[in-house]
Formats: sequence, C-alpha cells, structure tokens
Amino acid sequence: MVRLSVTLITKDEGADVRACLESVRWADEIVVVDGGSRDNTVAICREYTDKVYVYEDWPGFGPQKNRALSHATGEWILSLDADERVSPPLRKEIEYAIASGRFVGYEIPRRSSYCGRVLRHGGWWPDYVLRLFKRQQARFSDRPVHERVITKGLCGRLQEPLRHETFRSLEEVLDKTNRYSSLGAELLHQQGKRGGLAPALAHGLWTFLKTYFLKAGWLDGPEGLMLAVSNAEGAYYRYLKLAYLNRGGDRQTVGAAKP
Repeated sequence: MVRLSVTLITKDEGADVRACLESVRWADEIVVVDGGSRDNTVAICREYTDKVYVYEDWPGFGPQKNRALSHATGEWILSLDADERVSPPLRKEIEYAIASGRFVGYEIPRRSSYCGRVLRHGGWWPDYVLRLFKRQQARFSDRPVHERVITKGLCGRLQEPLRHETFRSLEEVLDKTNRYSSLGAELLHQQGKRGGLAPALAHGLWTFLKTYFLKAGWLDGPEGLMLAVSNAEGAYYRYLKLAYLNRGGDRQTVGAAKP
C-alpha cells in the first residue's frame, strides 16, 4: 500500500488546527512542525499524532516546511496549512491519484473565504496550489514567504477543492497584511530591490486595479472590494518597509517578520 504523510507547520493555531487535523485523521501519518506556539496548538496536535516537533527559531516558510518533510516517512506528502480542510470527496480523489502513480505531484484548487464569504474572483478561485507530491521527488523552495514546491517530474491537477478558512475578521486581515508585507520587504531587500514612496504608491495602485477590475473582484460584492484594498495595502507597505530596510533600518522599525 502507498503511504501518505500529511505535513503541517503551525504557530499559535489553536483556533484552526483541530478542524484541519480532524479532516485528515485518515492519513497514514501526520507530521507537525511547530514554531514555538504560546497557545494550546501543540497540545491539540498531540491528540492526533506523536510526531510533533517544536522549533523556537523561525527560518521562513519554505525552510520550515522542508523541516516537516524531513520528519515524514510516507511515499506521498500532502502539505497543509492550519486553516485548510480536506473534504471527503477530496480525500477520495487524493487516494485515487496516489494509487495511480501517473504524476509526481498534483495541484489542488483552493476555495477560500474572506470575512465569511467564499470568493470566486479577484484571483482567489480556483487558486491552484501544489500540495500533493512524492516525497523523494519534491521539496519546498527556500523562500521565507510565498514559497513553492519544486518537483522532479510532471504534475497533474485534481478537481475537488481544498477548503481554505482564511480571514474570519478584519483584525486577521490587518495582522496578516502587516506580517506578510514585512516578510516580502525582507525578501526584496535580499534581492537588491529598491523601495520608496513612489514605488509603494505605484505597486499599491496596480495591485488594486488588477484585483478589482482585471480579475473581476467587483463580482464578489463588498468583500471583493475589501480584498482589493487589503491586497493594495500589502503591496504599498511592502515597498515602504523596503525603503526603510535599504536605508539601514532594523527589523524592529520595519516590523517583526514572523508567522
């Protein structure tokens, strides 16, 4: 039998992680790498698996997910975030896909919610993400944010969506916008990019226009507009924070770039 390992990285995910783990308790193995949670995340995870590893340092999303891969033993990997859920129909499709052995990996369409509304536009659907792959033929890139899976072979696509229960409140939107803009600024700084007020305004405006008009975010009503604004804010602050990093500002000035 082909074995499937579910890998998960966490940090203070007590409100989400149980539903995620419950949706994949059928897997042959569950591996959790925690980034030093201060809530009950680790305790909840240990109800579902004895393979829970806690690291106090934060190397970035890509390296952290590769840590989880290093502890997995299954031939196939399903990499999830704590706010994602696998439905019974998706489980059946995953089991069929790994049994067929046709591809080394599969992209899964992700159905995401924003402040209580499932979005169909603005770049949020179908939002294919490569999450199912053969362990020996794939790894995550070392990017600290917006990491991707690098595979050695052809990949296919599944049809059933992965549920993504993201952004239940505006507080979560603002918090993630702040954290991800800091991570993005650090990545651009490492790449030698330049920031400033003019680039921040230009990138913010373009991001809004792309999300709301080019990708038809307006069809999702008020939440579509909210998404376009928050995406624009993320781009705007990313390039402002980059400007401070280029001037020699420290991470405290820019903002703590942790998950």
